[in-house]
Amino acid sequence: MSSSIKSFILAALLTAGSAHATLPEPVAALMQSSQIPPEAAGVLVLRGDSVLVSHNAAQSMQPASTMKLFTTMTALEQLGPVFRGRTELRSGAEVVNGVLQGDLILRGGADADFNEDALTHMLQALRSQGIRKIKGDIVIDRQLFQPTRPDAGQPPFDEYPWAYYNVIPNAALVNTNLLKVEMRSDGDKLSLTMLPALDNVSIRSDMKLTNTACASWENGWRTPDYTRKGERIEVVLHGTFPKDCTKSTSINVLDSQDYLARLLLSEWRQLGGSLSGEVREAQAPQPAADDGAAPALASATARLASPVAPQPATRLLAEHVSRSLPEIMRDTNKQSDNTLARTIFLSLGSLEADPMLGSKPLPPDASGASTPMRAETAIRGWLQQHGIDGNGLILDNGSGLSRTERATPAQLAGVLQAGLKSLWMPEFLSSLPIAATDGTMRRRLKDSPAAQRARLKTGSLKGVIAIAGYVPDANNQPCIVVAILNDEHVANGAGRAVLDALVDWVARQGGATAQAPLPPPDNR
Repeated sequence: MSSSIKSFILAALLTAGSAHATLPEPVAALMQSSQIPPEAAGVLVLRGDSVLVSHNAAQSMQPASTMKLFTTMTALEQLGPVFRGRTELRSGAEVVNGVLQGDLILRGGADADFNEDALTHMLQALRSQGIRKIKGDIVIDRQLFQPTRPDAGQPPFDEYPWAYYNVIPNAALVNTNLLKVEMRSDGDKLSLTMLPALDNVSIRSDMKLTNTACASWENGWRTPDYTRKGERIEVVLHGTFPKDCTKSTSINVLDSQDYLARLLLSEWRQLGGSLSGEVREAQAPQPAADDGAAPALASATARLASPVAPQPATRLLAEHVSRSLPEIMRDTNKQSDNTLARTIFLSLGSLEADPMLGSKPLPPDASGASTPMRAETAIRGWLQQHGIDGNGLILDNGSGLSRTERATPAQLAGVLQAGLKSLWMPEFLSSLPIAATDGTMRRRLKDSPAAQRARLKTGSLKGVIAIAGYVPDANNQPCIVVAILNDEHVANGAGRAVLDALVDWVARQGGATAQAPLPPPDNR
């Protein structure tokens, strides 16, 4: 398989200086009218053993969210379709007369589905076991990822740090750290509702009501923040809001430790539970073995304590298991979800497949490599296995929400070619948006023969637009299509029009004689 892909991509690159460098006329015309220079485009279109278009195919470019294809395809083959993240409640303490005589540990395990409902069910499981009071602390163990808080010290990616797409995951992220806020203005009064309810967290607004259209409410929105007064936290909304208007939005404002700690306390108290200690983050772990009662995430983090007096081995009290990887991948690629993509990327650097449990931690790395470094090693290893040249590839967080990540059209085409040959090809294809149907492609190409047939991962950043996926031609022959534009003139829909014109052109192509036959694969 790797020899075939390597020959395929090599031939594409060898044709870069030939007639195949010529872009289709509709594409070239749109680029010219939008002032997008030819050097700003990287395009590769393959059909069977043929190269239909190769334009700057080896050029390293900002790929935006098409970078997610590297992450999800590697994860599918390395971790497998039964891979699942998990969250556990564990303790080494005994229960005496309904009192847990020590700490309760919440161990994060890259559980992409860990939310308020999952947490409530886990706490209900404690109550069902007769536990009504925790005598020690509740300890949040995020040690699966190193560093444990990837978001710490990171500057905002853009001017919308509160937006969902900017959430940086950790191993114990709950509810994607989002607060759902409903804003309702009636006359000169603005009322606010915030969900979920968090212990000692309230919300207020200094927003001014204006006589503007409700539909344009976001024009007056300003970045929210919060204030802390002792144990109390107050979320504050800023800007303006239209009169006689009701809107809902979700915001990422609170530190993730505050969010989880206060959600835990709120839910535990609603269930009639009490806590003698505090909610705190885990200390640096010491190597230790579990008792075998719960192998779900048995690792070097099994004991949490000081160097002098390590805690005893822990036992599993409750757990939540995420959906399988293909289901998570569908949400990742169809909606271009950055937080899910980053979670999968970090999972590649911290977990491995377990046929019984879905996942288990990787053994410790003697080199001390961080989780992102190990994830990059996994992706580059997978590329090498499939004969895809990694030169020009730069990985940051695996989601494409980055100004440093780079990839070539040829590399993306290699990933797509490997996807067609993978054991898990149906799972991979089902994760991609369908033109004029769903995901980020639901409103595109409705009047094209590509509608409901092309499966394409999209990508966009300021000055970047990209597309990569599969487009059947007029004879229903599958074509691999990759196109990346890096130029400021792609804004206001101009770049999207160019990419859609390319997809439409491919979908209208017949089964004419191939322009550039590729050499047969080396099957030695």
